[in-house]
Formats: sequence, C-alpha cells, structure tokens
Amino acid sequence: MSGSPRVAVVVFPGSQDDGDAELALESLGAKPVRVWHAEPELPDAEAVLLPGGFSYGDYLRCGAIARFSPVMQAVAQFAADGGLVLGICNGFQILCEAGLLPGTLLANASLSYVCQDVRLRVEDANTAFTSRCERGQQLVIPVKHGEGRWFADEDLLARLEAAGQIVLRYDGDNPNGSLADVACVRNGAGNVFGLMPHPEHAVDELLGSADGALLLGSLLDAARNRLSVAAPV
Repeated sequence: MSGSPRVAVVVFPGSQDDGDAELALESLGAKPVRVWHAEPELPDAEAVLLPGGFSYGDYLRCGAIARFSPVMQAVAQFAADGGLVLGICNGFQILCEAGLLPGTLLANASLSYVCQDVRLRVEDANTAFTSRCERGQQLVIPVKHGEGRWFADEDLLARLEAAGQIVLRYDGDNPNGSLADVACVRNGAGNVFGLMPHPEHAVDELLGSADGALLLGSLLDAARNRLSVAAPV
C-alpha cells in the first residue's frame, strides 16, 4: 500500500500529547494536520486522532467539557460517515463523554496517578486498529493517567463482550482497576476506538517498546485503504 494518509490531530486547551502523536504518525508515514478545538469543520483527512492531555484542566470530569467543543460535532459526523477515529487517554475520555464510545472512565481504583509500562493482550486482531497484531499477542505500552478505570453496567459489558467490542485488555497488572481488565473498546461499526495506554509513546525501541507502532500502523493501513478508494481512477 502506498500514499501518506492525512490524520487530523485535534488540539484542546490542555492537550499535551498532540506533538508526540504527530511525531509518531509522521514516523509511520502519515501526514498529521493540527486542528484547534474551536474549528467547526475538519480538514480533508482519512482519520482523526484525539490525543492525551488534560482538556480544560479536567475541572469537571475528564473530557466532559471538551465534548462541547465545536470540532466535536464534526468528529461525530466524520464517525457517522464511517471515518476512522482514535482517542488516546483524554481523547478516550472525550469520546465516551460524547457518546461515541460505550462506557465511562472513573478515577483509578488506587485514587492515585499511575505512570508505568503495562502489558496488554490483543483480544481481536481483525480490526482497523489491530490488523498488524495477532489475537492473544502481548504488547507493552505505557499508561499515565489518574482517571482511567473503564466502567459499564453488567448488561452493557455483556453486550460488548458478545459483540467483540473489547479490543485490548490489561494482561496481568491492571493499573487502574478497569472492569474486566478493559484497556481498549471500539464502537459497534468498528471505526471508532479508544484506549488509555499511549501507543504514540511506544513507536521506537529506544523508548523501551515499539509495540505502539503496531496499533498506529494498523490504523494507518486502514486509512490508506480509504485513501486508495477515494483516489480518482
């Protein structure tokens, strides 16, 4: 596959990992395009990434204010049209608050901020976010958050399990107490993903792991497919 897919990286007041996300995407052959949260429209892009950080200072609930940013209506429409959307850490929280992903994120069970490498297990390798992985594969990717405990009621969890919408689980040490060890979920259509671990911080062995490149690279493969379909014959 050829071509450099464009990825809109949405920046909110308090975003702190947007630059890291851009560097990671560039290293994997993408063209990141920064988008300020106040923009009512998205640029022409094959995917959208909501990075980590502390949008609006997390003064209410993480992501609760950011979901009202003008750009989020455009993100919601992009997702409804089948566009690829990824939320990392705070971006995951925003997507849950906006109703684009199931469940909610609560304070860590320890009530403490965690910053460490974690082991993840790939539950489904047949997604736009894990196509470079194998089912059951173990990945090592860092987390850094204070409110990353994913939660859902029993009925919703059962539905997600049955539909295969749980993409990654913490394998062994669960750093935040997430229900059922959930680390990454997708929407029903399979084009919106959210996770607390930071794949953009694990794209180079010099940083301790390049496993994040498998996830971001998978997303870019899917984005290239969209690019090739849209290209004129």
